[in-house]
Amino acid sequence: MKKQKVLKRVNSVVSSVLVVLLVSVAVMVVYTKISDGEPEVFGYKLKTVLSGSMEPGIQTGSLIAVKSVAGEERGSFQPGDVITFMEDENKLVTHRITEVRETGSGVIYTTKGDNNDTVDSAPVLAENVVGVYTGFTLPYAGYISSFAQSPEGSAMLLILPGILMFGYSVISIWKTLNELEKSNQKETAEAK
Repeated sequence: MKKQKVLKRVNSVVSSVLVVLLVSVAVMVVYTKISDGEPEVFGYKLKTVLSGSMEPGIQTGSLIAVKSVAGEERGSFQPGDVITFMEDENKLVTHRITEVRETGSGVIYTTKGDNNDTVDSAPVLAENVVGVYTGFTLPYAGYISSFAQSPEGSAMLLILPGILMFGYSVISIWKTLNELEKSNQKETAEAK
């Protein structure tokens, strides 16, 4: 009897984990698609690190949290702060500020990747800063995020948990039917 209670408890836990996994992955994939690959959690954008310019502090393939900035806040950073900025139209870069200069047209930052030997060739206008690195990093999670944004990844991350859930349900039903059959055979044998 105790064994059955343990099995029921394990069954309940596994079922719950599979449901939570399926719902979580579905929400993540849908949210990533809706937000054009830029998921945001509690006001922080999650960015995938594509190069090793900030290693060892920020590893290639990591997922980092960047707090979005706007307006005057863009001109308020100090040397040592790690900012994310638009290097060109479609390229974001996350580097450390090495120097801050005030000019007639605004604030200009000189930046450098921690793993680079020299400062970046082009200075960063304060208006090009989109966020500040918060120090939160999930190593290698960026690879998963990038994969989830691909059509194949989206399909797999939605279908695989569903297949696991279906398979687990089939096994659970089969076990339950087996137990019922054994119970019925036992009752029939006792009735004779």
